[in-house]
Amino acid sequence: MSRSQSVEDYLKAIYKLEASLDGKGVPTSKLAKEMEVSNASVTNMVKRLSGLGMVTYESYYGAKLTETGRKIALEMIRHHRLLELYLAEMLGYSWDQVHDEAEKLEHHISEQFEDKISELLNDPKFDPHGDPIPTKDGLMPKLGLVALSELHENKLYKVRRVKNQTPELLRYLDEYGLIPGAEVIIKKKEPFDGPLELSVDGKSVTLGYKIAADILVTSADKAQSE
Repeated sequence: MSRSQSVEDYLKAIYKLEASLDGKGVPTSKLAKEMEVSNASVTNMVKRLSGLGMVTYESYYGAKLTETGRKIALEMIRHHRLLELYLAEMLGYSWDQVHDEAEKLEHHISEQFEDKISELLNDPKFDPHGDPIPTKDGLMPKLGLVALSELHENKLYKVRRVKNQTPELLRYLDEYGLIPGAEVIIKKKEPFDGPLELSVDGKSVTLGYKIAADILVTSADKAQSE
């Protein structure tokens, strides 16, 4: 069945919002904000998706993906994240540039092209931001990561993922080496959500609490054992 780009974008957005809501139904207001459209437009599209069997929708419980909708959403996310890595690894794009390009291309590549990219990149598990790449059969790996802001002083951690991927923030983090793979020690945490003093691969960095909350890490020992 042929699908429009709009349908694919909605399904992908619902998937991401569902994950942030622990699997609860996605309110039309949240979806409207995510898609940057009116509530009425969202309601119309969600009803259309419901008619196509891609979501279930009830006014007071929001929208949830069906198995069909989830499969399509994960397919689009796989396309997107593979393309981001391809752009970074093979074409020299920086990690703050890859999202917009991948967003344009993800709807237009064939499954054969997807397979070729995956093969070329040795079946990668993560994109340049540390986001997990869904498997070919539609499984999303669970990572069990923790926000840097919530961890303890004087222990060694490894950066695995950056949640906030606005280009300005990515350039800022890149400047200080806070990228996936970097080793970090929290030297001091100021109280009441104050800044954190870090050692990043041996260099001193001061980082705001809000930014640290978007940097997901694991212990260095755990990273080495994976």
